[in-house]
Amino acid sequence: MILNFKSAFLLAALLVCKNKVDARGRTLKSHKSKSPKSPKSPPKGPENEQDLQLPCMKVVLTGTMGGPGIFDGLAGSGTLVTFGTEGSGCSDGARLQFDIGRGTTIRLSQLGLQPTSDIDAIFLTHIHSDHVDDLSNFMQYKWHFFGPPIDIVCSEDTIVGDRVMSCTNLVANIDAAFKASGEIDQRLAENGNRNPGGPSALANVNAFPLIEEISTVWQKSTDIGEVTVEAIRINHVGGSAAYRVTTPAGSVVISGDAANDASADTRPHSTSDNVEMLARGSDVLVHAAIHPVMRPDGGSGFPPLFYNRQSTAPDIGSMAERAGVSNVMLSHLIPSINNPVHVKWALPDGPVSAENYEEAVLSGGYTGIVHVGGDLTSLKIP
Repeated sequence: MILNFKSAFLLAALLVCKNKVDARGRTLKSHKSKSPKSPKSPPKGPENEQDLQLPCMKVVLTGTMGGPGIFDGLAGSGTLVTFGTEGSGCSDGARLQFDIGRGTTIRLSQLGLQPTSDIDAIFLTHIHSDHVDDLSNFMQYKWHFFGPPIDIVCSEDTIVGDRVMSCTNLVANIDAAFKASGEIDQRLAENGNRNPGGPSALANVNAFPLIEEISTVWQKSTDIGEVTVEAIRINHVGGSAAYRVTTPAGSVVISGDAANDASADTRPHSTSDNVEMLARGSDVLVHAAIHPVMRPDGGSGFPPLFYNRQSTAPDIGSMAERAGVSNVMLSHLIPSINNPVHVKWALPDGPVSAENYEEAVLSGGYTGIVHVGGDLTSLKIP
């Protein structure tokens, strides 16, 4: 068959339309148009406008270092609990910081939060330095940049032998060195609009009595429900407390460095009975943990005094199972993940992994979900 020029041109055009060619000369297959599908039902996730108003919570480990040691840039002990709507990322109702160890302010900045006005209250489980190191830095920042006062919630003064464990005195003196050095006066000379009392003047200390019963220590009303924080005494050092945050979205318990009240020779487990009572039915238990590799007869040389005032990972698992806790988050890890030497105590069999911690918790009979990680490990509920 002979084609004239016009017929050949038309045939080529038809072929191009049927098999399109891209800029590199590759043939692109044509696709038949599909009939439109029936509209889908609204999605269940936060993409739905109605779901954006649902309440939720987030728990973020702002620092996981166990004790005052230093390893791999980990921040000191701290946990951020936020509550709000799905549309706000669970944060437009309340933002609560539990303990504020070294580096907490930097971790908060990584979450887009500033000390000036982004945190509603700070709760201290006890006044060991690794749990409060960054309070001075946090309050200095708030004072420098004209933030409002903030609630600092902790236990009343506790007499232990010939000494007093005093959160109130700690907060009152967080700026003492800067006042003594003249730095506060110099900053006031630069800008007289700053509070003349210095950073400590911005702290509203809410000190509560430590008792054996669960008591409410802080509350906030929001558009989507009440935020309630309860506390109870725990055994660690004088003045120690554990906390429970309850919201319409769920509940979170912060153990502090809790341990059993009885001596190591007589106690049935290392965990606190008061924490177990506080944690019943909670969605999340954030618990300080020590791995059994640090036990006094384990070859590390770790002091029995230090070991026995912590809760072991297997016992945390057993306690969480008894209490009906859905999620366990481990923090204040002794030893830190992948650290072959905790401060100065070498681990005879090498470093402990996150999987080793998880296995230890599950070995206690726990059937829930275990979360083990470094700083900024987070969990959303529901």
